Amino acid sequence: MGLLALGTPLDWPEAEKNANHVRQWGIEQLLAIWKRARGKERDALRWGDEIEYLVVAFEEECRKVRLSLRQADILKALAQDEALSKQGGCVPDLQVVKSNGEAIPVFHPEFGRFMLEATPGKPWGIGFKDLLDVEPNMKWRRIIAKDHMESNEFPITLTTFPRLGTRDDFITPYYPPSGERLRSQFLPDEIANPHIRFPTLAANIRSRRGRKVEINVPIFKDENTPVPFKDPTVEYDMHNWPEDDDVRNGAAKDNHIYMDAMAFGMGSCCLQITFQAKNITEGRRLYDQLSPLGPIMLALTAATPIYKGFLADTDVRWNQISRAVDDRTPEELGEAPLSHDRWRVPKSRYASNSTYISQDPRLRKEYMDPELVVDKDLKQRLMNGGMDALLATHFAHLFIRDPIVIFAEDLKELDLNKTDHFENLQSTNWQHIRFKPPPHDKDTGWRVEFRPMEIQITDFENAAFCIFIVLITRAILSFDLNFYIPIPLTTANMETAHARNAVLDQKFHFRNDPLPPRPMKANGASGTTTPAYQPSRPPTPTGPVEDEHSLMTIDEIINGQSGEGFPGLIPLVESYLNSVNVDVETRCELARYLDLIRNRASGQLWTGAKWIRHFVRDHQDYKGDSVVGEVINYDLIKAVEGITKNEGKDRMGEEMLRSGWAARPKGSACG
Repeated sequence: MGLLALGTPLDWPEAEKNANHVRQWGIEQLLAIWKRARGKERDALRWGDEIEYLVVAFEEECRKVRLSLRQADILKALAQDEALSKQGGCVPDLQVVKSNGEAIPVFHPEFGRFMLEATPGKPWGIGFKDLLDVEPNMKWRRIIAKDHMESNEFPITLTTFPRLGTRDDFITPYYPPSGERLRSQFLPDEIANPHIRFPTLAANIRSRRGRKVEINVPIFKDENTPVPFKDPTVEYDMHNWPEDDDVRNGAAKDNHIYMDAMAFGMGSCCLQITFQAKNITEGRRLYDQLSPLGPIMLALTAATPIYKGFLADTDVRWNQISRAVDDRTPEELGEAPLSHDRWRVPKSRYASNSTYISQDPRLRKEYMDPELVVDKDLKQRLMNGGMDALLATHFAHLFIRDPIVIFAEDLKELDLNKTDHFENLQSTNWQHIRFKPPPHDKDTGWRVEFRPMEIQITDFENAAFCIFIVLITRAILSFDLNFYIPIPLTTANMETAHARNAVLDQKFHFRNDPLPPRPMKANGASGTTTPAYQPSRPPTPTGPVEDEHSLMTIDEIINGQSGEGFPGLIPLVESYLNSVNVDVETRCELARYLDLIRNRASGQLWTGAKWIRHFVRDHQDYKGDSVVGEVINYDLIKAVEGITKNEGKDRMGEEMLRSGWAARPKGSACG
């Protein structure tokens, strides 16, 4: 999250009047970026990761754990640390950060007052030694964060706090539920970052919808779970706000856990990676080729089996966040005939991608989303300004949305040397892959953000998944890999990834053969630059599209099929590593990370979601009724703290981390 702007935010009625104005100015700023940066060339691919923490506070005497709302105090303590300031500082929202020698990690606020975001102090390079620095840097970030917290606080990396929104005091300091902005039955306004952008975002999403957001997650039906399950935390006789009618009108569904506020989604933590491409062509290519991998990595990193104190029948967070920021009106949802709104919109503004953007001859029109909604006038304006139709379609699709937060001061004058109006819409289209033009004020290139992965409990796991995705990008560019499938199949895969234990029990649409119709060839140098080999222009595919893909398990996608089937992402990565000059010690260290991915996919190691679910169901206080009580929650979070520190060495959490590590596959570099 970048520096937060200040200003006078418009409430929704006024923001709606100015929405088209902001869209038009945003398009003009985009065209200015395009003209300035379309030929921009950078050095080799660089990248960075983002780790998000929940700050919890333990009360050990009564075995209780709460979310700590001390984000601002922790950031202030970090900014006022003289030793950190001498090294350049680490809180850009509160101080000028300059790199002095070794770049120290950087910390940012997030939506929830119980959250922190941490990034490396400078981008990672593509050198293999850089990859081996990722895990130590992640550990360093957590140590620095913990050192600036109270003694009973700890930064954990769980996707959600298991009892967020229960009827007890799950936050400290305590505030009662409800408030003008969220109008939630379960959460107070004070749970959100007080910066005016965040409460305005929540309030204007609710106002634009005409009702509160509606999040229903299917309950996990255990042996003593009531049938039908009716969420016992819902109050049907509350009359504080007009939106309290929502539950009386059927918002809370039977057999589901019901939530009603943006904070239930944007209070989730995730693991994100941003790549800076060599140029726009490489960036567009990575955007397309990473898109089909999104649902696979979502399922492989599954870590979210609990909501609001109940076991859910899903394992991941994505749809819950999607619904938490869904500002679509009844007309846009197809619940009412179009009269005021321009079109029906199939997806929330937090959703899987709906476009491909690479000028790749292998991109067939049959891969495109037939339900794609585009603002044709804005697309034409972009094309008139020199942008090609494919990229113009992408941005004209993003710009069908309204800007949600508009500051009055920003409406006075259009500045083409800024990107505020463009980013107003770009940054509130939360797709699973994001294509990011260069900022106006930095020497940064075209970037691609990989967003679907769930945060993991340990720094080792988070580093492993980051390193794996980085190596996948290297294999894509080195071997000219082709993962194209029709966009609706990626959309379907995102839904499949939500299923309980999808990593083992479900199949996903995936391309049968990613290899080009010629021998693979990669740069034989150090691997620190984009490969010099440029393959001849690949032929446009022919034949039925349905023959190009099939249903596969995660194990088959990651580890490969036997015979002439899909080669597997790990074997492709290892082929890339074989093709470049990697010393044995580095190769063995990388093998540790690849082993985690390999064994998660095969089921030899559990996902975080499976481990958490098993911990709850195996707890002596669990009654088989899907309820995660306060004592169970305390013991779970204490176990998570222990796993964070010991990483399975004391056997706690070894099902996720340690099983089978000694048995490396035949042919491994460290076998």
